[in-house]
Amino acid sequence: MTVPPPRLDSKLPDVGTTIFTVMSQMAHDHGAINLSQGYPDYDGPAVLRERLQHYAGNGYNQYAPLAGVPALRAQIAAKVARCYGRDIDADTEVTVTPGATEAIYCAVTAVVRPGDEVILFDPVYDCYDPAVRLSGGVPVHLTLAAPGYRIDWDAVARAITPRTRLIMVNSPHNPTGSVLEADDIAALRELAVRHDLIVIADEVYEHLVFDGRRHESVLRDPVLAARSFAVFSFGKTYHVTGWKTGYCVAPPVLTTELRRVHQFVAFVANTPVQHALADFMAAHPEHLDELPGFYQAKRDRFNAALAGSRFRLRPSAGTFFQLADYAAISDEPDREFVRWLTTEVGVAAIPMSVFYAAPPGERVVRFCFCKEDATLDLAAAKLAAL
Repeated sequence: MTVPPPRLDSKLPDVGTTIFTVMSQMAHDHGAINLSQGYPDYDGPAVLRERLQHYAGNGYNQYAPLAGVPALRAQIAAKVARCYGRDIDADTEVTVTPGATEAIYCAVTAVVRPGDEVILFDPVYDCYDPAVRLSGGVPVHLTLAAPGYRIDWDAVARAITPRTRLIMVNSPHNPTGSVLEADDIAALRELAVRHDLIVIADEVYEHLVFDGRRHESVLRDPVLAARSFAVFSFGKTYHVTGWKTGYCVAPPVLTTELRRVHQFVAFVANTPVQHALADFMAAHPEHLDELPGFYQAKRDRFNAALAGSRFRLRPSAGTFFQLADYAAISDEPDREFVRWLTTEVGVAAIPMSVFYAAPPGERVVRFCFCKEDATLDLAAAKLAAL
């Protein structure tokens, strides 16, 4: 007897497997150099890895506290004070999460109710829109214009309605590599206060800002900090994306709501990882100061190798991503172009159209340069030959 499947109306009928998984699998299947998904092909610091082995081997393998290991939260508070000049309470304003994506999801779920509007900026990282819709919210997509991908604050003001509840910003920005400036923070503050908006600031690439720029965190601004969830990632900062550990800094009233959701999504983050990170942060604060130069050198190496190619590049201002216009090489849409690039040329990239609600039809792809120099050189040689 054939048993019929249950009737199911999908909550996300238009959502398939994430493009990062698709392209990484394609790169694996065809033996291509993977410059698509954003993870290094090198390990995090040896001392950090040793501390993880120590804690995993010495009994630190049970549940951590809901908010995170106290020693790690204390180090986070010290880092926020050192980097952004803001004193926060490690007990009431810091929550350690299993990755930044979980923190973003819990923040959205905590404050968005059915019918609430949430302003997003395309090209937008792919987890924002589904989180809003799963909470019954209405995503309002505004487009960042190429090539600078800066926010048009007049357009934001026009988009705000009495139903607007939340605005989500991302700086340094994935996928474009643009960064918010001081005037952006001032404009965001003015609109947030005038319309009583909550802000989610995705700042996972906070230490990957280039050419002498300063990362303009919402935590620097006391008015914005009082109405913001600021989300960060240890994986990006310490080259250990597979550890899936991040954190959220928010005022007590928002932290309380975040934790109410977090406890029923993942409950806690990985215990030995948290202890290892706390030790490393205390012993090696200089790691954060070295990151901008480390990644800028990789950006410059990759871009210099493509300088004579038919790709057109505007150097990334932050993150470990570089956009490339391929219009001089092919008229194919970006999804077809990256498939050809992966299967025939041997280099995997991400098509930019996947980050838009209404793709503008530009011939632009995203490359990831958090790779060993030899990997970047070989990939660039293949690309420069096109």
